Amino acid sequence: MSKLKENFIRDMQLKGYRDKTQKSYLMHLKGITRYYRKSPEYLGSEEIKNYMYYMLNERGYSNDYIRGCYSALRFFYTTTLQKEWSKFSIPQARRKRKLPEVMSIEEIDRLFNVTKNLKHKAILMIIYSSGLRVSEGCNLRIGDIDSKRMAVRVRSGKGDKDRYTILSELALENLRIYWKEQGLKNNYNNDTYLFPGGVKGKPLTTRTVQRVFKEAKNKAGIIKDVTVHSLRHSFATHMLELKNDVYHIQKLLGHKTVKTTSRYIHISQQRALNIKSPMDVLGRL
Repeated sequence: MSKLKENFIRDMQLKGYRDKTQKSYLMHLKGITRYYRKSPEYLGSEEIKNYMYYMLNERGYSNDYIRGCYSALRFFYTTTLQKEWSKFSIPQARRKRKLPEVMSIEEIDRLFNVTKNLKHKAILMIIYSSGLRVSEGCNLRIGDIDSKRMAVRVRSGKGDKDRYTILSELALENLRIYWKEQGLKNNYNNDTYLFPGGVKGKPLTTRTVQRVFKEAKNKAGIIKDVTVHSLRHSFATHMLELKNDVYHIQKLLGHKTVKTTSRYIHISQQRALNIKSPMDVLGRL
């Protein structure tokens, strides 16, 4: 299995998969190896199906987890073992389409007001105001903030693509306050992380930002089931409520298709309130 593991890692790196994806795929491969106590190269279709059925029904893992397992095994068998995956006839779990939970403008305002640490407030503000994923916010560098064009450069976003998104005037003002305080202690250049972490030369970790958000959420008295990623969902929804075009929001978010962005239309309160019920029309007849 060790040689196969090396080949699997090689193939994933050649494919350009991120570290997070590689770790996830390895975890799934180790899981099925431990379950059968033999290398996955010797497993047949029924064994793979039974393992995934066990993980879903007896271990209680979610459909998303099973989909991840499916993707990992498919890549392993088709790329590393060079076998025809279709011959295994493994059904793929459907992705459940849930509408994301979003916060109101008032809740966002409360969240920022209770965040007193300048660095923490700055990163939460830039994530929300520019519609960033938490990892994108953590990996921002000083040179990515373009105050002249009021733009933020996102390097190697999802799909390993660069993009530009908007820079809020209020977020920029807060960044300058934060940076002035930081600049008193350190020397920086354009390639320095905007939000350095505890380890020299490394950015703030996503786990730290998640913890910061949770603490701020509790202080602000927000009872919704929201995470730091909800700031991005809220950005998209609020942009729609401000009558911005879906196509432009898609580009700012870095979505591959406008279909992904369109789901926010369903949770846009402003647009929903502008639609009248047919009962109101009947009432005037």
